[in-house]
Amino acid sequence: MRSVLPSASAPARPGRAPLKPLDLALAELLALAAPLTPVESISTFDADGRVLAHDLRSGLDVPAHDNSAMDGYAVRCADWLDAATLLQVNQRIPAGSSGHLLAPASAARIFTGAPIPPGADAVVMQEDCDAVEGCVRLRAQPRPGQWIRQRGEDVAAGAVVLQRGTRLSPASLGLAASIGFDKLQVAPRVRVALFSTGDELVMPGDVAPADMKPGAIYNSNRFFLKALLQRLGCIVTDLGIVPDRLDATIAALKGASEQHDLILTSGGMSVGEEDHIKPAVQALGQLNLWHLAMKPGKPFAYGKIGAAHFLGLPGNPVSSFVTFLLLVRPFILKLQGARRVAPESIALPAHFDCAKPDKRREFLRARFDASGGLELFDNQSSGVLTSAVWGDGLVDHPAGQTIAHGDTVRFIPFSALLS
Repeated sequence: MRSVLPSASAPARPGRAPLKPLDLALAELLALAAPLTPVESISTFDADGRVLAHDLRSGLDVPAHDNSAMDGYAVRCADWLDAATLLQVNQRIPAGSSGHLLAPASAARIFTGAPIPPGADAVVMQEDCDAVEGCVRLRAQPRPGQWIRQRGEDVAAGAVVLQRGTRLSPASLGLAASIGFDKLQVAPRVRVALFSTGDELVMPGDVAPADMKPGAIYNSNRFFLKALLQRLGCIVTDLGIVPDRLDATIAALKGASEQHDLILTSGGMSVGEEDHIKPAVQALGQLNLWHLAMKPGKPFAYGKIGAAHFLGLPGNPVSSFVTFLLLVRPFILKLQGARRVAPESIALPAHFDCAKPDKRREFLRARFDASGGLELFDNQSSGVLTSAVWGDGLVDHPAGQTIAHGDTVRFIPFSALLS
């Protein structure tokens, strides 16, 4: 089994600048994304998905005391002689209370989470005990430390439990609460203005399928881009479809730049007479138009209009979807101050053949099969959005290489990209 690793570059066409490798484009893009300010203080209840702005340091041990991991009996191991040994039960310790010194040849009835009484060195769960008229018989010899959760075994006082730049999850919110934080300092939400360009675009509901004019298409990009932005916690202003006119495009960009951190568009990134994004951004600020060595998603643009960043995506739906996941998502996470921004891939066997290598690095829509490998969607066209719904993620296919059944490929799950 051979391994197919991502390539770093793609050849240039004669007379044209070389295509920009994806890794280089991402590095340049992230260098332009300074984390936003000011920091916000919000309830821990409301912080899911937000990015922590400061290290979170614990002021206490968790647990705060040795406590029982089971309902049962706290005992001294040295008191057990044999299976006939009876220990007098002389105290009862529920969670939230504390016991007293455990006398020799005695036991304490104890419940999960309750502090271990002084002198006890083990807990025997109730299923392994027999209660006998105020005493308890242990069926097996206890071991020191069994079923005892040690003080500070989860968190030690003074330790940093969550680092600055952590994207908060439900588990991390619980961890923050466990050390007493009811509020958290987080990065601000990114304010994003979203619009599409193209007179061919029609909104679902405005025109019935039977009444669509030749060349018209429903605007699918607007829906998935807004959803992707909201999953990242962005505050999204949907500016709809901007007409294919230079003055309308300039007006939309100018207005959006005044109240947003980022302007995101799809379509209009070519250089034809009806593509006005490039001249409009250049009229208001600066623009770098990149031709990326990736498929789908060759055209991509970064610019700046005032203080607002501008990102321009290709119009084909799969191209727009993939470039968002691989470039826009990391950019937004960097604006939020996140430490981990780039997607991580896993190595899996290809249960398909790809005998026609492309000159660009491809991101193929694939899904898990029943035998633990990957199967490929039949049609990898940049206009076939079905592939993104059918698939479980993207195979990172190096430029100029073939894939044979059984080869190891790099796979980026959608589960790591859509959260």
